[in-house]
Amino acid sequence: MDAGATAFAAVGAETEVVKAESPEELVAAADGANALLVDAGTQVTERVLSELDSLKVVGRSGIGVDNVDVDAARERGVTVVNVPDYCLDEVSSHALGMLLSCARRLPALDRSVREGEWDWSVGGPIRRVRGSTVGLVGFGKIARSLAAKLRGFDVDVLVYDPHVSEGDLAGFSVTRTGFDRLLTESDFVSVHAPLTDETHGMFDADAFGTMPDHAIFVNTARGPIVDEGALCDALASDGLAGAGLDVRESEPPTDDRVFEFDNVVCSPHAAFYSEESRRELSRSVSEDVCRVLRGEKPRNPVETGDGWG
Repeated sequence: MDAGATAFAAVGAETEVVKAESPEELVAAADGANALLVDAGTQVTERVLSELDSLKVVGRSGIGVDNVDVDAARERGVTVVNVPDYCLDEVSSHALGMLLSCARRLPALDRSVREGEWDWSVGGPIRRVRGSTVGLVGFGKIARSLAAKLRGFDVDVLVYDPHVSEGDLAGFSVTRTGFDRLLTESDFVSVHAPLTDETHGMFDADAFGTMPDHAIFVNTARGPIVDEGALCDALASDGLAGAGLDVRESEPPTDDRVFEFDNVVCSPHAAFYSEESRRELSRSVSEDVCRVLRGEKPRNPVETGDGWG
C-alpha cells in the first residue's frame, strides 16, 4: 500500500479513481465526495465547486493551482491544499539540463555521430556558458533552486517577478529587473511562472523579437505561457539559437512545427519526475487532505491563486 492509500485508510476514507475530462464529468463522478485529489489536467471550476456541495477539501497533486478556482473554493468554505515543495530539484535540474543540452548542441552532435559522422563542427556555433547571463522569469521555489545550481557556472542571473520583494532575492546572487531588460540582456531565458491571465501568451512575437539572436529559451513551467507560433517563427528566422520545451500549448502536441527544428529539445512534461518525487507527492497531499477531513489545520493551504511563488 502506498503512502497515499495508507493515509486515507487511517481516516476510514473510501477512495475511487475516476477519469473526468470535463467539469460535467467531474461533477457526475464526484457526487457526494468530501474530498477531491486532482492533477494539473482536472479543472475544478466554480461550477464544479458549487454543485459538489459535500466537498470539504481539494488536494492539488503538485505546486500549481491554475486549474483550481481557489477564490470560489474559499467562498464556499472548501479548503485547497497543494505540495509547494514538490519536485523542486527535479524541475530545476531538468531546466538546467535543457539549457546545457541546447547550449552545447548535444542533440545535433548525437544525431551526427549516430549517422556515422565524426565532425565536431556540426553543432556550431557554440558559445561559452561561463560569463553569460541567465534570465529567470518567475522566482518561486523552483527558480530559486535553479539559481542555486547556477552558482557553479559563473553566470550572471537576472530575475523578473513582479510578485517578489528585494528581500525574497537576498542570498541568491541575482539581480531583479524588468521584463524587457531581462529579454534584451539574457543569453538564456528560463520560464518558471505559473499560468495566469497575466502570463498567458507573455512570450509572443514581441518578446522573442526582443531577445538576442543567439539566445536560448527554456520552458518547464506551463505551455500556454508561450505563443508557439511566435516561437517557431523566431526559430525559423534565426531569431533564436534554440529552445528546450518540457511543456506545450497542447499536450500532447499535434501538427507540430516545433519538430521541424534540430535546435529544439523536447520532453513530454516529464520535468517533475523522479521515483522519490512521486512518493513524496502522494504522501504529502494525501496526509494534508486527511488533516482537513479530521478537522485539523492543513500544512499547505492555498489562500489565493494569484502570485508567481
